[in-house]
Amino acid sequence: MNFLQKMKGNGQSPPAVGMIEILWSWIGSFLGIAAVSLIHYKILNQTDLAMIIGSFGASAVLIYGAIRSPLAQPRNLIGGHILSAIVGVTAFQLFSGEPWLAASIAVSTSIALMHLTKTLHPPGGATALIAVIGSDGIHNLGYLYVLIPVALGASIMLLIALIVNNIPKTRRYPEFWI
Repeated sequence: MNFLQKMKGNGQSPPAVGMIEILWSWIGSFLGIAAVSLIHYKILNQTDLAMIIGSFGASAVLIYGAIRSPLAQPRNLIGGHILSAIVGVTAFQLFSGEPWLAASIAVSTSIALMHLTKTLHPPGGATALIAVIGSDGIHNLGYLYVLIPVALGASIMLLIALIVNNIPKTRRYPEFWI
């Protein structure tokens, strides 16, 4: 198969999702994002801390909408975000004078580490990138960024995923822990 033929795909679209599945995905994502948002806006609003970051939106898609995906499992959610946050903060601290380089190193190194540790979680790449391109408020957190918002926020979303995804008889989460 030549290079261009690989880009054609297999021609099949993904299977349809039923309305009940869509409803439970909506409920889970609403509650998960609401929890971290409420903490951010109602509790941490008067502090220099943050609780919600853009990559949590992508995590919500996985842990509430694609719950059987290996990329959505607790090990991947928590490990992927934490490793990527550490890498992102480190890249910013070492290469902040060259933001293009810091961003590139943060994302690519995060992907490599997630692969090595079997914690691949695509939103982790965004978590690393946010540590580099985020506001001064994010930069001022330094390695606290790893704990708040990243580890705590991902843990809250995981707790909600464990509850909501196991209410209906047709859903089970997680598929594996380690």
